[in-house]
Amino acid sequence: MKNVFNVLLGIFTITVVTTGAAFANEIRIATQPSPFCASILIAKHKGWLEEELAKVGAKPAIKWTSFAAGPPMNESFAAGQQDIGILGDTPAIIGKAAGIDTRIIGITASGPRSLAVIVPTKSGIKSPRELKGKKVGVVKGSYAHHLLVLVLQKGGLTTNDIELINLSQADIATAITSGNIDAAAVWEPLITKLESQGAVRVLADGTGIKKGVLVIVASNDFVTRNREQTKAFIRAYQRGAKFIKANPKEAARLTAADFNLPPEQLVKVLAKLDFHPAIQADDIEELKKSEAFMRSASLIKAPVSIDNFADTRLARESGIR
Repeated sequence: MKNVFNVLLGIFTITVVTTGAAFANEIRIATQPSPFCASILIAKHKGWLEEELAKVGAKPAIKWTSFAAGPPMNESFAAGQQDIGILGDTPAIIGKAAGIDTRIIGITASGPRSLAVIVPTKSGIKSPRELKGKKVGVVKGSYAHHLLVLVLQKGGLTTNDIELINLSQADIATAITSGNIDAAAVWEPLITKLESQGAVRVLADGTGIKKGVLVIVASNDFVTRNREQTKAFIRAYQRGAKFIKANPKEAARLTAADFNLPPEQLVKVLAKLDFHPAIQADDIEELKKSEAFMRSASLIKAPVSIDNFADTRLARESGIR
């Protein structure tokens, strides 16, 4: 009888473990055609994401979707179409405030020189205060929008002192080179692309005013159901980050087509970014500043608790600090 009981107990244990180890059949990952996604795209090209998932016994199909910016990515998350995404701090917080059920699981990259307010090369604008009354393009709700507000503050201005024009990055490139706008707040790789063409110069970047934190978000439902897969994603991301630091030229070669940027230009862009997925104390402070800006600018109606939004445990559980 005792032996029968032990056999039944063993069967029960195996059943529980197997059930608890159920994995998603598909992981939907949202990226952007910007170098701050380089870590995960290197992991994609190297097959490291599949390797890390296999280590925890998961073999899901991976669906990659690229978005032009954070706001349209938010719409896709709101529709339940994404599991993990990479975007700026500003749209991530806006999405959370709007009720999108996500959490920040890591930092994709940061770099104050990776976002900037630019003006045409021959523009007479030499300082932020000279933006008064000018037409300035920006992706509204992007992290460059926050930078623009901070740059204007340096000149004693607010967005009420300029003509703010909501444009996509692609439309900004056309508008600023054709003279339809006087300035723009943008991020890489557009800064380097336009500089290399001799079309623009940087009026001000994030140095000293905005760290330029970009985040990895995941739906709470996905993390709850697939914690081990989520940690496998973070480990794959870290492998990509280490590769960039050790092999910047090869990293640029591998991802140049993803960003439509020549490798020699991409190397310069990657040097502006610090890739490390673990959420640090100064990242939390930067996110809190961004959240405060959005409330003051009425970009969000409900406050967002950054301490609750940012999950610092996942990276630690993944062996990354």
